Amino acid sequence: MGLRSELSSIANPAKARILQRFFKTGKGEYAEGDVFLGVTVPETRRIAKKFSHLSLAELQKSLESKYHEERLAALLVLVEKFQKSQEFERKRIFDFYLKNARFVNNWDLVDLTAPKISGEFLIGKDKKLLYSLAKSENLWKRRIAIISTFSFIRKKDFEDCLKISGLLLSDRQDLIHKAVGWMLREVGKKDKKALQSFLEENYRLMPRTMLRYAIERFPEKERKAFLKGKV
Repeated sequence: MGLRSELSSIANPAKARILQRFFKTGKGEYAEGDVFLGVTVPETRRIAKKFSHLSLAELQKSLESKYHEERLAALLVLVEKFQKSQEFERKRIFDFYLKNARFVNNWDLVDLTAPKISGEFLIGKDKKLLYSLAKSENLWKRRIAIISTFSFIRKKDFEDCLKISGLLLSDRQDLIHKAVGWMLREVGKKDKKALQSFLEENYRLMPRTMLRYAIERFPEKERKAFLKGKV
């Protein structure tokens, strides 16, 4: 039984309808046209582990699937392959991932893979590719750019997160506002002064959602000061 068949065998149409509403698949919404089978993430992970042997060529077919869970499973296999590979093979997987970025086309697909593939691969390397992605017309490529910096933040390297956040301050997409705010909050967990410095310079330019996410862990008095513009 192939990957799609395994997923289809436990499809849940009622759950699929709920997921399609949750992930905004309607006309004009951010994930317009995405199709769900109704398989949970834990179930998808379990099935993905059974297909860790798939080649990149075989994964390509699943990444091009109209089914969200099949793309997710293929990406989870890709993450596992990356984690078990040496540098040369990691480069192949990194290139393959970015070549197929248009299929990493919902926020969960990005968030579960970008730090573990593009972010991890670029630690200690030139990050200019992320800046190109941050300027892309494609929503998901921009999200990959900022979410990839999670790997650097974990190592207390904030420079690229802060610079890319600056590039995305005027982004019109709420999903980018949330992603940037989340990454800024993660910077604050490691170094509050670094986050405060960025906020003091930029908070008046930040969309409200982005700012709220970034200051979520601040004491109430500090949060109110930023939200009222009295910093």
